[in-house]
Amino acid sequence: MADLTMTRLYEVMIVLYAISLVFYFTDYFYKQIRARRIAFWLVSFVWVIQSTIILLTIIELKRFPILSLYEGILFYSWLLVTLSIILHCIARVDLPVFIINILGFVFASIFTFMPKRPTGAVGETLISEMLFIHISFAILSYAAFTLAFVFSTLYLVLYRLLKKKKFTHLWTRLPSLQQTSNWINVSFFVGIPLLFVSLILGFEWALLTLDSFFIFDAKIIGSFILLVLYCCILYVNRKGKLTGTNYAWVHIYAYLLVVANFFLGSSLSRFHLWY
Repeated sequence: MADLTMTRLYEVMIVLYAISLVFYFTDYFYKQIRARRIAFWLVSFVWVIQSTIILLTIIELKRFPILSLYEGILFYSWLLVTLSIILHCIARVDLPVFIINILGFVFASIFTFMPKRPTGAVGETLISEMLFIHISFAILSYAAFTLAFVFSTLYLVLYRLLKKKKFTHLWTRLPSLQQTSNWINVSFFVGIPLLFVSLILGFEWALLTLDSFFIFDAKIIGSFILLVLYCCILYVNRKGKLTGTNYAWVHIYAYLLVVANFFLGSSLSRFHLWY
């Protein structure tokens, strides 16, 4: 029962931490105060969970958990979360907090799913649920990119209607160009960190479970290309060099790569085989 409780704590910690990265990412690039507040409280919950795990470990071992690699990773992850909270409250520096939380998530996920602690049924449960979280976040990122594609298409339709001045009854039920552009931004701002988290967990799962892990797998390469591509779109857009219809068309073309990676990448992959 105790092992099951700890397992659930680890799972909740990883999910909350992953969601917080989405909000931190959105805040950093979109300047959303509400997103920053939500991210801060989620990370605070992560800190409470990690502190609880450390306290329970101290009670069990009757010493401070820092004498092994596994314990050191736990303590290091806790320190990173603590540091990010302090910087958020005192220094109020956005980028360092965001980067520290990315590193904190990486080490928290390593601690959660590394094979040192869990054995038997509990270990198998954690590994399988790690795969479940990886797949779930990947599909959620694809859904976010799909929304960006839909709103990009709608943007082009609206632009064409405005240019030709075709004011019909349909026009009154459609959003403005600015609203459509904002939804494009929000959709792929959410999709990028979701895909990033999915890649981290998927990479760790492959290292832990596969006997022969081939990093140049078609699905892995395709996913990393998608991540880099969307990050480049984000960077160029923030520089003001990609706007309007060009911005919408880029999202449409990028989504075609998403679809290709989802279907073709899976069929060419050595271990991403869905039946």
